[in-house]
Amino acid sequence: MQVLIADDDALSRRVLHDVLVDWGYQVIAAKNGNEAWNIMQQDHPPNLVILDWMMPGLDGVEICAMVRQQVKPRYTYIILLTSRNRPEDIVQGLEAGADDYIVKPFNPDELKYRLKIGERIIDLEERILGLARIDYLTGLLNRRAFMEKLEIEINRSLREGTGLGIIIADIDYFKTINDSYGHLAGDRVLQNVARCLQKSCRRYDFAGRYGGEEFILGFPGVGKNRIQSIADRVCMDISQCYTELPQHGQLISVTASLGVACLEDYPSGNPDHLISAADDALYVAKKKGRNQVVIAKPE
Repeated sequence: MQVLIADDDALSRRVLHDVLVDWGYQVIAAKNGNEAWNIMQQDHPPNLVILDWMMPGLDGVEICAMVRQQVKPRYTYIILLTSRNRPEDIVQGLEAGADDYIVKPFNPDELKYRLKIGERIIDLEERILGLARIDYLTGLLNRRAFMEKLEIEINRSLREGTGLGIIIADIDYFKTINDSYGHLAGDRVLQNVARCLQKSCRRYDFAGRYGGEEFILGFPGVGKNRIQSIADRVCMDISQCYTELPQHGQLISVTASLGVACLEDYPSGNPDHLISAADDALYVAKKKGRNQVVIAKPE
């Protein structure tokens, strides 16, 4: 785990750096508060931070207050390092937004276990956020998480001039499965199709449950020249994905209709435009008889 340390005293900073490295942390060191603040504004800053209270420019307490005023996707756990040990000083630091404090000169064992507390809190937050992003039934990304990922990948594709394709897959006649075998059987089918889709994806592709019996897949780096073959393979994989229904003593299979859209045909950068195009293509696939792929074409 990365740790940001900020201390204007070179010797103190070096001692802290060496201790943390010995414990297996990746350390980023700042010489003053302004440098620490700049590091914390980067795209992926460390979320475990040790700040000296008294520093030139921004001091540790000021940085705490500024961090707590921000809305960030990940929590920043801050430990204040200070020679002040009066109760009113400690209260001031905690009120500013520090999570913990260590009095100088610090005891290595005390610091070690206070850092472990910070790690546990950060890990817990990440697990909670992870659960909030996952569809409870299929284990795929939920709709909101998929849209966030799609927006990131669209921006990356436009910035780097690479392709991006998406596929919306809708299981054919899914209502018949629920009506014939029950909703528990329908859930097993959805879970099995989800596993099938994950196997069809590369490590850097991403898959989500779009709603009901609809799934959505994103393929970074894929343009019109490749998306047809990928979609055909996904369509075939779904049709060969058998689901066992022990309570009925049989295996069943399903097919899916697929709508496909490529960013190069819809370069506005708006995720809704890309999804709308794929959804329209899916509707055409359904109208044409289902169990097939239709590629969206711009007007």
